[in-house]
Amino acid sequence: MEHESSIPKEPPRRPQMGFLYLPPFRVQGVSIAGEETVVQIPELDVCFDIGLSPRAALTSNYVALTHGHMDHSAGISYYFSQRNFQGMGVGTIVCHPKVERAIHNIMNAWVELEAQRTPYNVVALEPDEEVEIKNNTFLRAFATKHTVPSLGYVVIEKRSKLRPDLVGLPQEKLVELKKSGETITTTLEVPLICNTGDTMWGPHFEREDVLNAKILITECTFLESDHRDRAHVGQHLHLNDVVRLIRRSKADHIVLTHLSRRTHLGQARKQIDIAVPAEHRDRVHILMDHRTNRTRLEQQTQEAGDTATAEAGEVDAKTQTGV
Repeated sequence: MEHESSIPKEPPRRPQMGFLYLPPFRVQGVSIAGEETVVQIPELDVCFDIGLSPRAALTSNYVALTHGHMDHSAGISYYFSQRNFQGMGVGTIVCHPKVERAIHNIMNAWVELEAQRTPYNVVALEPDEEVEIKNNTFLRAFATKHTVPSLGYVVIEKRSKLRPDLVGLPQEKLVELKKSGETITTTLEVPLICNTGDTMWGPHFEREDVLNAKILITECTFLESDHRDRAHVGQHLHLNDVVRLIRRSKADHIVLTHLSRRTHLGQARKQIDIAVPAEHRDRVHILMDHRTNRTRLEQQTQEAGDTATAEAGEVDAKTQTGV
């Protein structure tokens, strides 16, 4: 029995949010397999999943729910409630059609508990359907393979571009064609962010919008060589699958999420560095690797400061010489 004067330990702290600045986007959130996953892109007004709804996630008007497992969806009602309580407007959950009814059921249950109704929006997307989340920016769903109905998402920017065959024509001719009812532009689709959600390997990793996304966020639940069968049973990705994806992806950055506590982060980093070919390692980041990500941010801050100082010096030199 402990002595009465012994000091108890502090309670466990909530996991710190991971953070990566991948210009021009921030990727931030918490992702621990079986516990909590929420990954936010503030610039695009979207979160992928809403495990426990950290305060920062409330600022996103959209939550793209990949599937209904509790570690990815437990914060749904709190997200809606807190946005309403803080006067942030009605939030929107985007989800698989087979999940929509369950979300309504959750919100109706809270009406009984709280004796009040919280406003909320739910948008169900079939695979390859889209919803506009910002001007000319769309959230596109695609089918994935998991133990429950699931979706991955690609954020697509749609840019209007002059038809190639009309390039070089005088402005007057272009105006004339447009007035006659002819379409003079084409739409260029730029995949900005892809989040695969929890999934096993499948044909969705052949998609052009997935492989061409500038930032690819993907789970990496199982790393150990003897856990391939466990990955298959749970319909998750194994590190071997992730390496295959990294080789195929054209992304500038690949963010690994959903690592488990069963593997120490230092050991996980070593396993990933060994498995990922050297030419791809600089592209690969672990969302919850706080120490590495903090060092990276400090370097970015230093480089930005050096650039600003150099630019200020150039302006000053030109001013002094009258250029």
